Amino acid sequence: MDTKSTHACFGGTMGFYSHASAATGTEMHFGVYLPPQAQQGPCPALYYLAGLTCTEETFAIKAGAQRLAAEHGLVLVMPDTSPRGLNLSGEAESWDFGVGAGFYLDATAAPWAGHYRMAQYVTRELPGLIEGSFPVRPDRRGVFGHSMGGHGALVTALREPERWHSVSAFAPIANPVAVPWGEKAFTGYLGPDRAAWAAWDASLLMRARPYPGPILVDQGQEDQFLTSQLHPEALDAAAQASGQELTLRRQPGDHSYWFIQTFVGDHIAHHARQLLG
Repeated sequence: MDTKSTHACFGGTMGFYSHASAATGTEMHFGVYLPPQAQQGPCPALYYLAGLTCTEETFAIKAGAQRLAAEHGLVLVMPDTSPRGLNLSGEAESWDFGVGAGFYLDATAAPWAGHYRMAQYVTRELPGLIEGSFPVRPDRRGVFGHSMGGHGALVTALREPERWHSVSAFAPIANPVAVPWGEKAFTGYLGPDRAAWAAWDASLLMRARPYPGPILVDQGQEDQFLTSQLHPEALDAAAQASGQELTLRRQPGDHSYWFIQTFVGDHIAHHARQLLG
């Protein structure tokens, strides 16, 4: 692991790092915020999964979450959104597929299968690195995210609830099998067999097996992607069908980080209750 930079921040440290990833076969970048409480001992870690076109720096710079993490004593972990530097054919032709658009799944279709393994990276490799390198509790992990990353957070927790002890999302792609972003990504990464897609769709997963804890989702009512790409109503219906404890809040706001800034305090508090309470 290489340290790219560290910065004093609200009594703790905001750092940016890179390492050689076995999951992706590339150098991967990530950010970690250590709150002041980490100087006294290990703290729970909250992983943030960013959306399309974002990097490990986007949430760290735009969300204003470090002050809140310092108040609660939570470590923030922010991975990049895809492998980079592979120069695969087609990976940089559009903003919603390939570079910056890994969709937090493990690709099975060529040529993506050898490198676009973001689920393996986020759920196994990165936590192992974080827990071995920073003062982080290995028994308390949370995950949240925005848009593509909201999809990733929900799917990550629903697939392995024993490993993820809190979950929330901002404006998630809630039913990717039924919207253009998801159909494009799943066709490319997983192939044309739609039956294989169900394992990466939060609404379908929730219907089959609800997460054993409360889920918080905030959705902006002026979000430009609300009706075409996000489909929160599918998540709501899945929760009602399965008995999932879901708080789906329809709020003023759009799809931007101004929306995330407005409600990030509620999400940090939600995770603190689950991880520390």
